[in-house]
This record gives sequence, C-alpha cells and structure tokens, in this order.
Amino acid sequence: MASSLSYVEFVMEQMSGAGTITYRRMFGEYGLYCGGKYFGLICGDRALVKITPAGEALLPDCPRDIPYEGGGEMFVPDAEDRETLAELVRVTCAALPAKKPRKRTPKKERDNG
Repeated sequence: MASSLSYVEFVMEQMSGAGTITYRRMFGEYGLYCGGKYFGLICGDRALVKITPAGEALLPDCPRDIPYEGGGEMFVPDAEDRETLAELVRVTCAALPAKKPRKRTPKKERDNG
C-alpha cells in the first residue's frame, strides 16, 4: 500500500526538531533525508528509521520491521511522539557517515579528424 502525502507531511513536521527534513519519491514510497543524509523512509504509512548503535542506545525497545521484501530491518518509532522521534533522527544522522561528494566523470574527447 502506497503512503499518502498527508502522512509524509505529518511525519516531516513531527521530525522537524531534528533539522531540515526533506523527502524524495522512491519506488512508490518516500525516502527521508535530514541535511542531505538519507536516514529513513515512509512505507505503507509507517515511518521507518535506520538502525544505528546510537539509536539502539536511545530506544532499545523500539519496534522493528522490514519495510519491503528484500529490505533491511529498521526502527518503527511512534510517529506521534514528536520529541523522541526528533531525537532519534538527530542521533541516527549523527552516527551515519558524511555524504560523499559525487565524482564527475570527464567527457570523452571527440575525434574530429
């Protein structure tokens, strides 16, 4: 079941205490980003957040699930708990590696001979 845009907007507002939250459509669902870092997604009208040691320390009993067949296990935090959700996003993003800059590939030279 595809997620509704109204649910995406609700979750983004709930997470806003963590920083600038954006989304990108991905495979009919929504990838979530904070400061350009991918940290989670919304799938089937559920917010899911990557599991990190910092997140486990914050919420050791947080429910987990696999968002789609072939996906990895992720936290399924309570989207209604604004403060805890924002803190989970903060600690998760702090634990994730920095975004790598994209390498530009040089254009091939043309032989005009």
